[in-house]
Amino acid sequence: MPVSFLSDDQAQRYGRFVGEPTSDQLARHFHLDDADRTFISAHRGDHNRLGVAVQLGSLRLLGTFLEDPAQTPASVTRFAGSQLAIDKPGELMAQYCATKGRWRHGPRIRDHYGYRVFSDPSVAFRLHRFLYALCWTGTDRPSALFDAAATWLIESKVLLPGLSVLERNIARVRTRVAAHVHRRLIDRLTPEQRTRLDTLVAVTGDGRQSPLDRLRDGPYLQSGPEISRAVDRLTEIRTFTAGLPELDRVPPSKAVALARFAGAARAQAVARLPDDRRAATLIAFIRTLEASASDDIIDLFDVVSTRMFSNARINARDARMRSLRDLDTASLRLRDVGAVLLDDSISDVQVRAAVFALVDRAALTDAVAQVNLLARPNDEGYFVELRQQAGTMRYLPKMLAMLDLAAAPAGQPLLDAVDHLRRVHRGEKRRGPAPTSFVPKAWGRQLKGDDGTFDLTGYRLCTIDRLRRAIRRRDVFPVRSLRYADPRKGLLTGAAWEAARPTVCRTVGVAVAGDEEVARLSARLDLAYHETAARVPDNDAVTITRTANGAELSIAPLDRIDEPLSLTDLHKAIDARLPQLDLPELILEMHARTGFAAAFTHASEGNARAEDIATTICAVLVAEATNTGFEPLVRPEVSALRRSRLSWVKQNFIRAETLTAANALLVAAHNRIPLTRAWGGGEVASADGLRFTVPVRTIHAGPNPRYFGRERGVTWYNLVSDRFSGLNAVTVPGTLRDSLYLLAVVLDQETELQPGEIMTDTAGYTDTIFGIFHLLGLQFSPRIADIGGARFWRIDGKADYGALDDLAANRINVRLIVEHWDDLLRLAGSLKLGVVRATDLTRVLQTNDRPTRLARALQELGRLIKSLYMLRFIDDETYRRRILVQLNRGESRHQLARTIFHGKRGELRQRYREGQEEQLGALGLVVNLVVLWNTIYIDAAVNQLRAEGHLILDEDVARLSPLGSKHINMLGRYAFTIPDMVARGELRPLRDPSVTGIDNA
Repeated sequence: MPVSFLSDDQAQRYGRFVGEPTSDQLARHFHLDDADRTFISAHRGDHNRLGVAVQLGSLRLLGTFLEDPAQTPASVTRFAGSQLAIDKPGELMAQYCATKGRWRHGPRIRDHYGYRVFSDPSVAFRLHRFLYALCWTGTDRPSALFDAAATWLIESKVLLPGLSVLERNIARVRTRVAAHVHRRLIDRLTPEQRTRLDTLVAVTGDGRQSPLDRLRDGPYLQSGPEISRAVDRLTEIRTFTAGLPELDRVPPSKAVALARFAGAARAQAVARLPDDRRAATLIAFIRTLEASASDDIIDLFDVVSTRMFSNARINARDARMRSLRDLDTASLRLRDVGAVLLDDSISDVQVRAAVFALVDRAALTDAVAQVNLLARPNDEGYFVELRQQAGTMRYLPKMLAMLDLAAAPAGQPLLDAVDHLRRVHRGEKRRGPAPTSFVPKAWGRQLKGDDGTFDLTGYRLCTIDRLRRAIRRRDVFPVRSLRYADPRKGLLTGAAWEAARPTVCRTVGVAVAGDEEVARLSARLDLAYHETAARVPDNDAVTITRTANGAELSIAPLDRIDEPLSLTDLHKAIDARLPQLDLPELILEMHARTGFAAAFTHASEGNARAEDIATTICAVLVAEATNTGFEPLVRPEVSALRRSRLSWVKQNFIRAETLTAANALLVAAHNRIPLTRAWGGGEVASADGLRFTVPVRTIHAGPNPRYFGRERGVTWYNLVSDRFSGLNAVTVPGTLRDSLYLLAVVLDQETELQPGEIMTDTAGYTDTIFGIFHLLGLQFSPRIADIGGARFWRIDGKADYGALDDLAANRINVRLIVEHWDDLLRLAGSLKLGVVRATDLTRVLQTNDRPTRLARALQELGRLIKSLYMLRFIDDETYRRRILVQLNRGESRHQLARTIFHGKRGELRQRYREGQEEQLGALGLVVNLVVLWNTIYIDAAVNQLRAEGHLILDEDVARLSPLGSKHINMLGRYAFTIPDMVARGELRPLRDPSVTGIDNA
């Protein structure tokens, strides 16, 4: 197995100084205590004492002795010399390096301080156990394991071995883990099951397609018949999974990696795998596919049933509008009859004669018939229209029979109704009356016919309506699922929660006791009301008016801040100096500088590489990000750019986890550039969505005429730091409420930046999100466009808040917060520790449809935190402007993404969710590559301008942006070459603004 996996940067940093150590590193590793001084003083001569001190500190920091102590940075020598009161440490260090006695000092230091060598048998055993645990839990990227192993050796006081020795040990452990995963998956397989699995990759009689090829293509139409076909697909999948081992014996990440390989590779490639590995891969694939196919059915069911109910309501409204003229005519005649009945001057004997004199009998009969026909109880027309669409539910018996559902306590009555329908569909004898405790009041009349008998059609319709809602809330969920699983399953409980509670509370900064936290927040809210109210009279931006409906608040829009002439000139000077290049050159240059392409590993064979693989990876990223496909990139004469190589890399290397790992490397490289500190500290981020039309048939897109016209589309929801770098993104079908995905995009990001304040536009905010963000120790800061319609909340009903008193008209139920405080903490702790998925749990906590008491408690807490935030929002114009600036950075980043994603009219044409996520993930990575390149060269241009004597203001530098693209060619047939100087890690020469033309390009 090839074991050379380190980037050049990692290899150069291994056991060596890279630049000058930081002050913290000097203080931690090179500080000499009394014991150190005693040991050092035993050596004769200042040069020896200085050399021993430097070697001792180097061992502590680097984990090994330098082969040539002359490579020690000058700051280290000065720091050690100052502690030993040695003058001219540089000269003495050179003298020490020339002596032969220095070779005896290394073993002496090692023995005195208890360092061991790597060949010690106990060292290898403990290191392998440490690496094995990391690999088993999912951290199996070789480069990450290498860094972890080096850190472990240093902390364990073990001298670092040779580079290749450590690489071979890591490769050996990864091989053992992979073999163990395979054994755990297949050790219970019978020969019959192995044979059945092998038929998955056997090509059928037509010689064109295997069951694996056919089954992994999911549904894409949105119709009732498509649900039936999706159920048939799940049925066939279960013929393969019957009796197979579950995947709970291996870590989920390992099973997903195996399944992803089988899902992307050709059936022939899977068939050629060794027997045990092939069987393990196919088990992981078919079990994962079973869960995914179940999710596909639920996706279809949600779309089709929602459309049926929506169409019924629209049709009922239209029918009502069409009948209004006839109903009005009949009602006017009955009005005239009523006027006669109410006329006291007409005796009872003469009433009938008076009525028929006014309206003849036939006309009155017609009027009564018209009213009987057209006038219905509230929603009756809706139910009539709904029953007319009941024929589209032919998929229901098959779907309910195949879906394996479970329920939380709140969903158990509905699950009983589902079981009842299953028995009815099977023709079994009914066991008593149908369960009806789940039926809401509005549906009560629909369960009985005109003769009072049980109405099965109405019962089916009601069950479908409640089932789609319950699945959305996760009150009912599939037993096997990837996206709809029970989110409560992972919540911390019992001893695990008791142990984690103090740490969680300390980490997020909230009190363990609910009454203590509420008291603290109440005092803050009361103080904020008083202080803000005192400043309202002097706040020209705030206007409070009293109307019949109560107090109304309005805030004046922020004035535009014009760009000063100095900033305009700075922009022009920088733009004139930025080198011009093609997008592929930019990506290759950033790989040469950061080695990010090494983060892309094979889906199954972690060390599988090919010659010049980085070029192929960069080419695939260009194809995905520009949305042009492979055609502009293919070069048959270049092995790295042949179509087959590009396709192989796309299938096996470009996936969510490798894109995430590569992005983390880019963000880290970007943070090391001094210029980024002028833009922000990394503590702030904003989240916003970019919409893409999806013109192909797919169930993973949604309608929204405002953004997609008559087509469907997806929303690419991004988290962007105040340093312009993209931290994370999720793909959302259609335009669902952004708040549902805000938590996921924040909590699941894996870069070194950990923003504590998240800014969004108005669409991203709900009371619940305010509450959960507070419990997670985060500040949620949305830009509230219509703050006049927002509700302010108070705790003290008797407090006088002056100008804000009428505005704070709503009371917070603090008792509910205190009562459920421990459950709220447990919820936050489970999210913080990553044991539950944020997206699913947020759905459970929605408060718009029969909220649970826990959801209501979280909402009450959110109202308190929201009121604190809004008081600051209306009181501080600088704060409002800071939010606007950050959101504008996100919008500008989206404009750059649009510029890059120019192919195929900027439409996303991926049919399946995984393809959408991977292509947009590649787009996000390329945007970050452009941001990184621009930042490096803007920093160089600013430094050059300062060196040339230009006056550059710090406030102008803070308003620069690395999101420009005029100097980058996004179009054409691309060449993947870079100059030799750039390949060596040097910068391109900046352009000379006094020279124009091709020579300056």
